[in-house]
Amino acid sequence: MKNSFFCKNSSVYLYERPYHKSKISSQILYGEKFKILLKNKNWLKIKTSFDGYIGYVKKINYVNEFKPTHKIKKIFATIYKKPNRNSKIKKKLSFCSFISVKKKEKKFYKFDNYWIKKKDVAPINKTENIFSKIKIFKGVKYKWGGASFRGIDCSALVQICYKYNNKFCPRDTKEQIKYFKKKTSLKNIRKNDLIFWKGHVAVAISKHNLIHAYGPLKKTLVMPIKKTIDRICRTANLKVLGIRRLV
Repeated sequence: MKNSFFCKNSSVYLYERPYHKSKISSQILYGEKFKILLKNKNWLKIKTSFDGYIGYVKKINYVNEFKPTHKIKKIFATIYKKPNRNSKIKKKLSFCSFISVKKKEKKFYKFDNYWIKKKDVAPINKTENIFSKIKIFKGVKYKWGGASFRGIDCSALVQICYKYNNKFCPRDTKEQIKYFKKKTSLKNIRKNDLIFWKGHVAVAISKHNLIHAYGPLKKTLVMPIKKTIDRICRTANLKVLGIRRLV
C-alpha cells in the first residue's frame, strides 16, 4: 500500500474517534492528500498532508495517483455530466477543492468523469492576497470542524485562505496564534490582521470591521470590530488574547 492518497468525495468529516457520535475535528475536500495510518473495520485513521491533522473517516473514496492542475475559486462549483448547462448534477465542489483537468471543451473543463465551468476554477499555482476571497464565505453557516460551503468554523476560515494560496497555516486557533508571531495592537489594527480570543479568531477586513465564522450567531458574518470585542467579552467573558499581523 502506498503512503499517500487523495480524497474523491466532495467533502468528508474527520472524527476524533471511529464512531459517528464522536466529535468532528475537521473536514477534508475533494483532491486533498492524506496518509492512512490505520484501518479499523469500516473506519480509516488518516493524517492530512497539508497540516498533519489526524482523525477518523468512514465511507471515503480515494485514489493513490492524482496530480492537481486547478482549484475551485468560488464558494462552490456546480458539476456537470456533460459539457453543457443542462446536465448538472447535485454534487458540488467547495472552495479550494483540487481537480486534475484532462480535457477542454468550449467553456468547460473535464476532470475524472465530470465537467466543470472554466470560470469556476483557477490554476493550482495561482496566488492572490491571502484574504482576497474570504468574503465569499459571508452567510455560510457556522459548523464546528467544517471547512466548506456547507459549514465552516473560525479557524478553518483563516486556514483555507492560506491553503488556497499554497501557504501553510495550522488548523486550530491555539496553534495559529503561536504560528503568526508579529504582534500589533487594537489601536493600530488594519486590514488582514488576525484577532484572537481563547478558541476564536477573526480577520480584520478594514480598520473598523472584521469577518468571522461566529458560533453564537450560527453563521459567517461581517461585524464591527469594537462591537464584536464588546459582545464576546459580555457574553462569553473572553478578552482579546492578541492581534497578529501577516508578514
